[in-house]
Amino acid sequence: MISPVLANLFLHYTFDRWMSQCFPAIKWCRYADDGILHCSTEKQARYLLRTLRERFAACGLELHPEKTKIVYCQDHRRQGSHAHTSFDFLGYSFCKRTVKSKTGDLFMGFCPGISKAALKSITQRIKAWNIGRRTDLSLADIAGFINPYLRGWWNYYGRYYRSLLYRVARYVNQRLVRWATRKFKHLRGRKMKAIAAFSQLASTRRKLFAHWSQGMSGAFA
Repeated sequence: MISPVLANLFLHYTFDRWMSQCFPAIKWCRYADDGILHCSTEKQARYLLRTLRERFAACGLELHPEKTKIVYCQDHRRQGSHAHTSFDFLGYSFCKRTVKSKTGDLFMGFCPGISKAALKSITQRIKAWNIGRRTDLSLADIAGFINPYLRGWWNYYGRYYRSLLYRVARYVNQRLVRWATRKFKHLRGRKMKAIAAFSQLASTRRKLFAHWSQGMSGAFA
């Protein structure tokens, strides 16, 4: 098994340097063994894909047969059809989305947003924390533990289409409500009362949780 460091060095020779020398006008990006290349036309993309396969074969490598594909970047200018119109890269899904211009006008752009796989991974991580059963902790303890994670997710995934993280905020809030109904006797069996209490707390202490400070404190139900 080849180490990640050696694999990266090998791809630097096989792909990075080769692309810079043979196709200097084509923009590309690679992270580990995953990458994207931006072509101007489908004809150019098909030629590049064919040439890439030949290059990798000559170096004893093979492009992934399922992940390697040509994607048509649909937006307000490119309104044609294609078998593939989206792709995932580094936790983001790139696809056609509604965009607001600086003047407030709406149009269709080809933009990144957190992928479904990344959202699923985050919610699974939050579920594994089992916040609802940690009645041994105070609210400040919980905030101190989860805030670094929340800030990291918001700083990375929140750069584009931050509204997609609303699902994460709602999921955390629901776990906090569950914690409160088990932690405090006067809230046991009174979910709506706990929701009202947290809604009030979120409006007065927005900095307590990282997602509250990002303006996502309203969804508890």
